[in-house]
Amino acid sequence: MNTLTTLEKRAMSRLTTPAGAMCIVAADQRNSMKAVMKDAPAGASSVTTEQLAAAKADLVTYLANHGRAILLDPEVALPAIVDEGVISADTALVVALDASGFETVDGLRHTRFIPGMNPRRVRELGGDAAKMLWYLRPDRQGADAPVLQEIADLVKACTDEGVLLIVEILTYRLEDETEEEYAQRFPQLIIDSARLCVDAGAKVLKLPYPGSAEAAAAVTEASRGVPWAVLSAGVDHETFIGQVAIAVENGCAGAMAGRSLWKDSLAVSAETRQELLTERALPRLKELLTAVDGKTGA
Repeated sequence: MNTLTTLEKRAMSRLTTPAGAMCIVAADQRNSMKAVMKDAPAGASSVTTEQLAAAKADLVTYLANHGRAILLDPEVALPAIVDEGVISADTALVVALDASGFETVDGLRHTRFIPGMNPRRVRELGGDAAKMLWYLRPDRQGADAPVLQEIADLVKACTDEGVLLIVEILTYRLEDETEEEYAQRFPQLIIDSARLCVDAGAKVLKLPYPGSAEAAAAVTEASRGVPWAVLSAGVDHETFIGQVAIAVENGCAGAMAGRSLWKDSLAVSAETRQELLTERALPRLKELLTAVDGKTGA
């Protein structure tokens, strides 16, 4: 296991339930968040930055402040949500470092940092932790791949700054790969990604659900004591709760949920937003909190 420093342990305690499970509302999305605001008069492209910022603020007020932690971006949400006192003192803040989108080089995807973002800036924004997304194909990228060195470098930089880093990994279908081939390889890709990231020094992982109880147990084994949280990947809430229950039963440390919580609860209208977040999204978060603690169906 890659050992947490005292500061990292303190941050981890703020991200977890009293039972020790991670439960983080993911709200660092930009374009995908605009896309679900169906009352925008001219579609997603008509949602302004100010409207998106207001939606994120309400998401904190009516949803995340009732949970443990929230993941936010420094392009739209921060620092205003901290400076204006929107986020509760009891709600931990995870700051996203990754810019939207990716570049493709020789068939492989590469993410970029948001300009100006680094571990020190996370601290300046009031963050308890940072999150960085990388795309990985462990069948094409081994331990000596540049992306693994990037992970190792950022882990060290965050540790030196006293910032807990959550390493998010997404795999993807290659251009010469069929959907069926990718689906067959997917569980092993997640397992191998976890192993490579832990070898690179990762201390907390955010990973897709690998598809089964057996695969989740294999991810836990590959993580060698490093906690991993399962991400929702846009599935519906009921599906995600089932995935979380299986993952937790097989060693997963919790969940980071975004669209499964709020994709049908955002709107340009502040009144509509408040109603949907309170009556639809908040009960889902409460159910998720129960699920990460391993009490689903109890």
